[in-house]
Amino acid sequence: MKQTTGNSAAVVLTAVVKTFGRTGRSVRAVDGIDLSIGRGETVALLGRNGAGKSTTIGLLLGLDGPDSGSVRVLGRTAEQAVRAGLVGAMLQDGRPIQRVTVRELITFVASTYPQPMPVAEALSLAGVTAYANRRIDKLSGGQTQRVRFAVALAGNPELIVLDEPTAALDVEARRTFWDSMRAYARRGNTVLFSTHHLEEADENADRIVVIDRGRIVADGTGDTIRGAAGSSLVSFDLAGRPTEGLELLPGVVTVEVSGDRALLHTDDSDATVIELARLGAIRDLRVSRATLEDAFLALTAPAAAAPATDSERETV
Repeated sequence: MKQTTGNSAAVVLTAVVKTFGRTGRSVRAVDGIDLSIGRGETVALLGRNGAGKSTTIGLLLGLDGPDSGSVRVLGRTAEQAVRAGLVGAMLQDGRPIQRVTVRELITFVASTYPQPMPVAEALSLAGVTAYANRRIDKLSGGQTQRVRFAVALAGNPELIVLDEPTAALDVEARRTFWDSMRAYARRGNTVLFSTHHLEEADENADRIVVIDRGRIVADGTGDTIRGAAGSSLVSFDLAGRPTEGLELLPGVVTVEVSGDRALLHTDDSDATVIELARLGAIRDLRVSRATLEDAFLALTAPAAAAPATDSERETV
């Protein structure tokens, strides 16, 4: 068993700032983030392309350092935690070594850590025991992704960071992957993952953190995130009516307009509808419960900022 501090936080980011680019054309990818993740939590990191997710993950893995602020991982600097084998990672661009078997690869990776997970245990936890003696270049995409998970487990980490872990996987492969990840989390380990599959965040995370333009704009459970942008949706045809004043209606949190249709995110749909009825002549009125996707789009509406330049865009 690895020796770590008694600190209850697995990750602590304090006033972290990271800027890229030349003076006068610099981009602040991370803009004063404060974030604490408790040991044993499973946290989803959501954000649009260029929001700052990958930069944040890079800072947590010690791949880069902050311009200001501090990053602590399991009571240590990020670099110290990674070197000690306390942190495992699956990044988008990682590719397992070809022309070796799954078992050979995991055995080699485990040998590079001070207190590795037993190879058989890593294979079992990742769900790859059945094809451990097969060459990696003979595996399917879903099987290869689970091998990458086994690689991340080889050092016996207390924290695992997953950057878009199920990208390009089919539904069945995603389900199998998350079964393996939950087995790892049930051991009391900490999981931080980014994803574009919002239903994965809702189903698998204890907590969701939404990043936009380098800042945290929402942090809580799926229900909390939905409530932050209005827990219900009220939509209707504008029929040429102006949109001024819609944000002032009772209960309305945010307003979106698509074509000639208004979409109101509201935390009191009854009050919103009553006031709309008082205004009269509202066409095709619909009321529904907001989804996590609805809330995400409202919280990260691109109209709130100018379009990003090529230098501002980052892989997420």
